Amino acid sequence: MNAWLIGLPMLAVGVPLALWSRAHPRRWLTTVLAVDGVLVVVGAVLLVAAATSPAAAGMADVAAIQTTQAVANPGQAFLAAAIAVGASAIGGAIAVAYTGSAALAAMSEKPELFGRAIVIVGLAEGIAIYGLIVAVLILLRT
Repeated sequence: MNAWLIGLPMLAVGVPLALWSRAHPRRWLTTVLAVDGVLVVVGAVLLVAAATSPAAAGMADVAAIQTTQAVANPGQAFLAAAIAVGASAIGGAIAVAYTGSAALAAMSEKPELFGRAIVIVGLAEGIAIYGLIVAVLILLRT
């Protein structure tokens, strides 16, 4: 039941966004970058607010207790692992798309650039592997 509650709104938003992104690829990239910028700013504000709050001083004891205990709700760990893998896979796919096309264009003019191009594309693929490692670390705590 919970999967439907999460999946249906994502489908309702994701399908029109995917169709719009195919029709306007350049606007899509600027829109994604703008949303990412807003999320970074909001995350930084929340991080500063959490670190400077009076309750943060007493959180060290709570953190020590929580690290010795297992996660109370393993569903949250699975959701966190899924987000880590999904977001890193999407980021890696975007990075490979851009670096791969640029590498092919460069190799069509200078075939001796193959080794350098493969390294750059491999670094872009590493983003997805980092997400997988984070997901495994999250799941090992459950």
